[in-house]
This record gives sequence, C-alpha cells and structure tokens, in this order.
Amino acid sequence: MNQLSNSSIEVIVILGPTATGKTRLAVQLADQMRGEIISADSRQVYRGMNIGTGKDLDEYIINGNKTPYHLIDIVEPMEEYNVAQFQEDCHRVISEIKNRDKLPIICGGTGFYIKSVLMGFEFPMIGPDNKLRQELAYWTLEDLKLKLKNISPKAYANNPLDTRRRLIRAIEIEINRGKVKDIRNKAKRKVQNPLVVGMEYPRRVIRERITARLNDRLKNGMIEEIENLLQNGVTHDRLKSFGLEYRFISEFIQGDITKSEMTAQLNTAIHRFAKKQMTFIRNMEKNGIQIHWISEGNINEVLNVIDKRILLL
Repeated sequence: MNQLSNSSIEVIVILGPTATGKTRLAVQLADQMRGEIISADSRQVYRGMNIGTGKDLDEYIINGNKTPYHLIDIVEPMEEYNVAQFQEDCHRVISEIKNRDKLPIICGGTGFYIKSVLMGFEFPMIGPDNKLRQELAYWTLEDLKLKLKNISPKAYANNPLDTRRRLIRAIEIEINRGKVKDIRNKAKRKVQNPLVVGMEYPRRVIRERITARLNDRLKNGMIEEIENLLQNGVTHDRLKSFGLEYRFISEFIQGDITKSEMTAQLNTAIHRFAKKQMTFIRNMEKNGIQIHWISEGNINEVLNVIDKRILLL
C-alpha cells in the first residue's frame, strides 16, 4: 500500500511535543505515500531562523530524494505572521498538493495552528492595534494572561499562552472583535477525513532528547545564527518575542545572563514548553479530535493505522 484515495484520508497530521522526531516520521511517510509536507510551526515560517526553530532541512532528503515541503521560510523575521494567515495558507497548499495527486502531511508542534485547520476556526480580519501594543509592551506575562482571561475566558482557554507576542495578539483580537464584521476564511471548511498521529514517548526520554538536542544546537551555531539576525536588523525585542532559544540567547548576548545561566534556564524552559504542548494536545482530544498515538514515531504503526482506516471504508 503506497497510495491513498482522496475519499479515505484527505490529510495526515503529525503532532507532538518538541524533540520527538516529527519531521523524520513525516518524511518517511511522504516517501512511502507520495506525500508533501506542510510545516505547522509558528517560527519556521521565518527566514534565517533555522537552528533555533529546528527546521532540520537535511532531514527532508531520503533515499537521495528531496521531499517537498511548504510554509517554511516564507516571511522575514520582522514581519508579522499569525494563525489566521497560517490557516489560509495551509488550505491553499493542501489544495495545490491534492491537485498534484499527492498526499498532504501537516507536521509540527504549534498545536493552535493545527487545531485551527482541523476544527475550521473563524478569525476576524483584525489588523495590528499599535496603540494597544504600546500600552501592553511592558506588561508581565502573568498580567497579560490575566487581562486575556478577564476579556474572554474562552480565548484564554483556547490560545497558547507561552509568549508575550501571542498573548498580546490574542488580547488585540478579543478587544477589537466586536468592531469587525467581516470574518477571514468565512467560506473555508475544516479538513475532512484527517488522520491525526501523535508522537508518544516516555517523559524521561523526551527530557533526555530535549537536553541532548539543545547541547547539539549550541555547539553547532545557534548563538552565531542569532548574532547574524541581529546584524541583519532584527531587534532584541523582536527576538525575545519568539520565546525560548531566541529570548534566552538574546539576553545572553546583551549581557543580562551568563552562558551557563542561559543554557540552564533555556533547558528548563524547553522542558516546560514540552509539557504545555502535551497539555494542549490532550485538550484537542477533549474537543473531539481523534489522535492515534504512535510509540516513538514507529512508521509501521502508522501504516497499520492507515490500513485499518481504509478497510473500514
């Protein structure tokens, strides 16, 4: 079995916490299923942010062939990109891939992006509110969370709350929601017949993989990559808005923390982020999204799930 009919599975989705080998599994599946990969990562859309976002572009080459991928390196770091834009781009790319008689494979760790496509969220066409952004620029993360919760408990429950940038954007949308009548993607439907695969590892293994990957990235140019972004006009404030690697390395470059402090704090922050990712994904299941959990990214388990799905049709 190496092909799927459009009537059985429209798209495969691979999700899971950071450092679980999602890209590797997606490429293996694409090789066997004549697929193309759509990145669902809120930071991989930015050019020049390769090591810190884990693009791992060399992984897209398998058996000497380059697997086509989409929604990577599509905007500059100082540009804004949000979930509504991703949803629109993702639907467009899915149609293009299907028109080539290929299988779309969405792969990434930004659960809110994936959820927006699977559940067909509608987003108001709300542009930047510069006055509000200036007002919130120096608020703490906790104060921003509290403000969003007070404005809209639903938005607080459904939005990722890991960076100031995302929180401010969520507040911006909720405050201006009633002022905008047009809805972006009003005619878009949610993806039909998706097969959602989750990467399942023992927590201890994920912790080990996160720490090993961080050490490898630091040895292989992640700090230099961020220094290069600064030299090319990306500001420290903008870097910090991306969170995790970009925030802590920016603070190190500015002299606010030592290298050892940066490494330790960043390692802890990534572990916490992985837990938040899993919490968000488990909540997706509570919202009715069926996830097939695959042990340590075993491709044979995925293929068995696909076979069973087709036999049921």
